Amino acid sequence: MNIVRFWIQNARSRALPQSFLPAILAFCLAFPEKNFSIYLGIIAVIGVVVGHLCMNLFDDYFDYRVKGAEFREVLAKKGLRSRIAKCAYITSGEASLKQLLIACFVFGAIALGLGGIIFFFRGNTILWFALITAVLGVSYSGWPLRFSYHGLGEILIGIIFGPLLMAGVYYSACGQLDWSVIFISVPVGLLVANIVYTHAIMDYEPDKEAGKMTFAVLLRTKKRMLAVLFLLLLAAFGCIVVGVILGYLSLFYLLTLLAVPMAAGLFYLMIEFVRHPGKKFSPQIWMGPMGDWKRTQLLKLDWFRIRWLLARNLLSFFCLIIIVICLIEG
Repeated sequence: MNIVRFWIQNARSRALPQSFLPAILAFCLAFPEKNFSIYLGIIAVIGVVVGHLCMNLFDDYFDYRVKGAEFREVLAKKGLRSRIAKCAYITSGEASLKQLLIACFVFGAIALGLGGIIFFFRGNTILWFALITAVLGVSYSGWPLRFSYHGLGEILIGIIFGPLLMAGVYYSACGQLDWSVIFISVPVGLLVANIVYTHAIMDYEPDKEAGKMTFAVLLRTKKRMLAVLFLLLLAAFGCIVVGVILGYLSLFYLLTLLAVPMAAGLFYLMIEFVRHPGKKFSPQIWMGPMGDWKRTQLLKLDWFRIRWLLARNLLSFFCLIIIVICLIEG
C-alpha cells in the first residue's frame, strides 16, 4: 500500500481535479440517456484518473531524460524564480528512472484494462477514443512528437482533458454522443488549458532558459501572453453563451457566468505578476480552497500557488455549476 501511495503522490495527484471533475461532469450529462450504465460510467471515470496519473509520470520520465531535474536548482541559483520540486523523488534517490518507467507501464496497463472492459460492451468507438488519447498523452513530452517542447502542450492538454475525455466518458456511460457535450467539453478543455497556460506564463523565464518551448515562450512577449490568456477565458464562457443561443443548452447554463468574477480575478493577478512580480497577495474566500497557506509561504511558493490554485478552482467551480444544472434538469 505504501508503494501505491508513493507513486500516486509522485504522479502529481494534486492535479487530478482537472481530469476527475470533467469526467464526473460527463458522467452526469450522460445520466438521463436511455442506455446509461452506472457501472461503465464509473469504470470510465476511474480509467480517466489512472490514465492522468500515467500521463504525469511519463511527463516526468521524458522531462528527466531530456534535461534532468537539477537544472531547475541551477536556474534558481541564477536568480530566476523556478520551482525546484519536480522529479524530487528521482534526484533524492527514492526511486530510479527504471522504477519510474515501470510505474508508468503499470498505471498504463490498469487504464488499458479498464478501457478493455468498456470496449467489450460499447464496441470500437471507445477503442478510438482510448487510442487517440493515449498516443497524444504520451506525446505531450515524449518522442517523437514532444508537443510540450514545440509550444503546443497547452493546446494538447485542452483537447485531451476537454472534448476527448468528456466525449469518451459520455460514450462509455450511455453508448452515444450529443452536441450538448461538445458545447460543454470545449469550454472545460479551455479552462484546463488555462491552468497549464497560467503555469507556463509564470515559468516563462526558467522554461526559456531550459530550452522548453511552451506556448508562453512561443509568444515571446508578456503583452501577447496576457492577450491570449484573456481570449482563452473569454472563449470558455463564450462557448456556453453560443450553446444557449443555438438551443443546444438550456438557459440554466448561463449560471456558469457566476464563475466570471473568478476568471477576472485570475486575469488581474496575472497582470500584476507581469508588472510587479514581487507583489504579495493573500487568499480570499472567493478564490476557493488554497490548502495550507502558511506552509506555502514557508516554501516561498505563494507567488505561484495563489495563481495556479485559482486557475484550478475556476475550473472546479465551473464544472460544479454544470453538475448542479444536470441534477436540476435530470
